[in-house]
Amino acid sequence: MRKSLFVLVCFILVLGTSLTGCGNQKEEATPTANNDKKNSTEPKVLNWNLHAEPPTADPGLAFDTTAMAIAKALFDGLTRTGEDGKPHESVAEKIDISPDLKTYTFTLRDTKWSNGDPLTAHDFEFAWKRVLDPKTAAQAAFLMYYIKNAEKANKGQASLDEIGVKAIDDRTLQVTLENPTPFFIELTAHTVYLPVHKKTVVSDQNWAAEAKTLIGNGPFKIEGWDHKNKMILAKNENYWDKSAVKLDKINFSMVEDENTELSMYENGDIDWAGSPMSFLPTDAMPALKESGKLTSQPFAATYWFAFNVEKVPFTNAKIRKAFAYAINRQTIVDNVLQGGQQPALGVLPPTMALKADGYFPDNDTETAKTLLAEGMKELGISTLPPITLLFNTAEIQKKVAEAAQDQWRKNLGVEVKLENQELKVYLQNMAQGNFQVGRLGWSGAFNDPINFLELFKEKNAPNNAPHWENSEYIELLNRSGIEPDPAKRKQLLAQAEQILMNEMPVAPVYYYTYSFVHNPKVKGVLIDGLGKVDWKWADKE
Repeated sequence: MRKSLFVLVCFILVLGTSLTGCGNQKEEATPTANNDKKNSTEPKVLNWNLHAEPPTADPGLAFDTTAMAIAKALFDGLTRTGEDGKPHESVAEKIDISPDLKTYTFTLRDTKWSNGDPLTAHDFEFAWKRVLDPKTAAQAAFLMYYIKNAEKANKGQASLDEIGVKAIDDRTLQVTLENPTPFFIELTAHTVYLPVHKKTVVSDQNWAAEAKTLIGNGPFKIEGWDHKNKMILAKNENYWDKSAVKLDKINFSMVEDENTELSMYENGDIDWAGSPMSFLPTDAMPALKESGKLTSQPFAATYWFAFNVEKVPFTNAKIRKAFAYAINRQTIVDNVLQGGQQPALGVLPPTMALKADGYFPDNDTETAKTLLAEGMKELGISTLPPITLLFNTAEIQKKVAEAAQDQWRKNLGVEVKLENQELKVYLQNMAQGNFQVGRLGWSGAFNDPINFLELFKEKNAPNNAPHWENSEYIELLNRSGIEPDPAKRKQLLAQAEQILMNEMPVAPVYYYTYSFVHNPKVKGVLIDGLGKVDWKWADKE
């Protein structure tokens, strides 16, 4: 890759590196997993709990933390985020960029799929156009809209053949962008840009749901998948960079109860407990912190409550703001989460914040009461309809929801019913608008404000759960996309976020941190600054 390329990747976040030496681990009281043998000739096996069944292993459809992590282990892209937090050539051995910064030419290595078939540039072209095909309904398709005609094709306004991606030959992929995009190389490391095995995908629509039909090109291959129970990954001997892969296997369990998971860790049955694939019991956090076993790591992500703006009473912006202002974020961070999180007073995390002090005060009860009364008057109602807060099954999600429920009752006099659902069902209902208020979070695919703000650009976009739309907001985002001056672009994006917070389709609650405990014999697990986990370089001494 040309040296000048990293000047273009101007928003790279370098928070995450190998976890070697991370935290204040105490050597004398560390559990050891069952597979950690003294004999160095024994296979190196990492034992990990996923908390929940991955909704899919298809990289084009992966959208939650679990699915994207599994896809990252099983597949490899043109680039891959390295241990230094920056994108590096992976399947692509060379990247050339045109003088106008709009055409990228990727020269591929001689690589293979896990079944031994050759991997070609045609696999990338097929995979990307499949993601952008409206029939695929890929939630992350918008991350490809920087490619020429990608957005139009995804909306049925252009043919797939008009998309600016073309395999020139088996080892050359040419990509043409709509506009210069300084973070495009970073994007090519995202799971939605990963290739898929065309023959398998075309022949079996459920190819990514079973171990026997799943063909990848990543550092690991899938060896077994007992649904909702366990998954086994093994080192892929056909991986181009197999010498960098030190683990022989990863055994994943799927235990939802956080207390059981922590007990498994303490008994040596797993090597890691907590984030990024699961959670630690909140009751155990103080003792783990006091013992020095707890590691906390911030990353670019925001937790918020989404309001369905098409369902009364959240059709009214003042009522949405009333619910947002009535939340005591500091109390939730200090007394519920206990993992070093920060209260969120805007949608953008600190690494890309446009207004450092936020857009509203935390726990502004009096303003909240006034806004609620005004909003109800505007709607012509004297009492609120029954309100339900939806969240996915997990102890920490339940406790955050209970805290918000209690605060809304005390600060606004509003009763809110809580409803939890299994992850896959919950994600489906949020995407389909089957909710009033729902908990959501967003972890950046790249470290630039547009990646958060574009979620709310169009009401029918797959990831715009509130179904909110504002014409002035859309215009500001469109102008930012073609503005060459970074300072002016930042001003446009700041104006857009101000509109978003004035309308409040989502109520930011906190900025994420990961909290976990791990066997210090496990080294090299990469958690990057965007919260993505990669086991490629993991080792177990």
